[in-house]
Amino acid sequence: MTARRTIPTIRHRSVDVDGVRVAYRESGPAEGPVLLLLHGFPTASHQFARLMDALGDTPHRLVAPDLPGFGHTTTPAGFTHTFDRLADIVEGFTDALALDRYALYVFDFGAPVGLRLATRRPDRITGLIVQNGNAYDEGLSDAAREFAGLRRPGDEERVRGLFTPEGTRFQYETGVADTTLISPDSWTLDLHHLDRPGRTDAQADLAFDYASNFAHYPAWQAWLRTARIPVLVVWGAGDPFFTPAGAKAYLRDAPDAEVHVFEDAGHFALETHLPRIAPLIEDFLKPLR
Repeated sequence: MTARRTIPTIRHRSVDVDGVRVAYRESGPAEGPVLLLLHGFPTASHQFARLMDALGDTPHRLVAPDLPGFGHTTTPAGFTHTFDRLADIVEGFTDALALDRYALYVFDFGAPVGLRLATRRPDRITGLIVQNGNAYDEGLSDAAREFAGLRRPGDEERVRGLFTPEGTRFQYETGVADTTLISPDSWTLDLHHLDRPGRTDAQADLAFDYASNFAHYPAWQAWLRTARIPVLVVWGAGDPFFTPAGAKAYLRDAPDAEVHVFEDAGHFALETHLPRIAPLIEDFLKPLR
């Protein structure tokens, strides 16, 4: 008889960090080793709900916050949505939850946030999982380079086109061999949060700030070279923004990294390839304490 996997209880909580009410979901034992999961654009921690279920037997505590400007996290009037500021809040979030040691899972926008944390507090990081989170020049597609070159005020309308139903669905479906594997609940829930007051302004601010991350690439790469931590890279090859070359580039600074590129997956590889990715993550986490 096949052993039945445990389905975890996912708890939904929030904590105040410098005036920001950070919503987060977590599962697993409170005293277990921690995996901090940082989502991307335009989604929130709900992108990890199925993964949390799939990792039900792990002894790890899985913690997934909604970044400021996303999901159920609320920000005060006048909050500045930049990647530096998002990293400030997530750093404060880890302090508030006493997450002194943790592995990082970074995806898309979560990568520049998480890698800022890694260079600020390198002693805290026990391992790194990267899923379509770029830290190398060669990982930028032509479309990503063009997008990063957009400037206010002339390009405001083009940027805000990503926040429409068509723009959001494009990010989920581009490069995916079988789009029937993508639940429409994913991108329609993203649209629900994008439609909340002030959200498109916050997202536009972050979009125009994205190019600021490029100057940090050398520092993030240097951290990888010296950290000598386990690294797992999983990547959807059909991503319109971040190319497979960006996945393989991690081997330059972490030569022992485990890299898996899925040719028939897109930007949101977990949506279509969870049955193949979850076991890789489960095996990766086993030795991490």
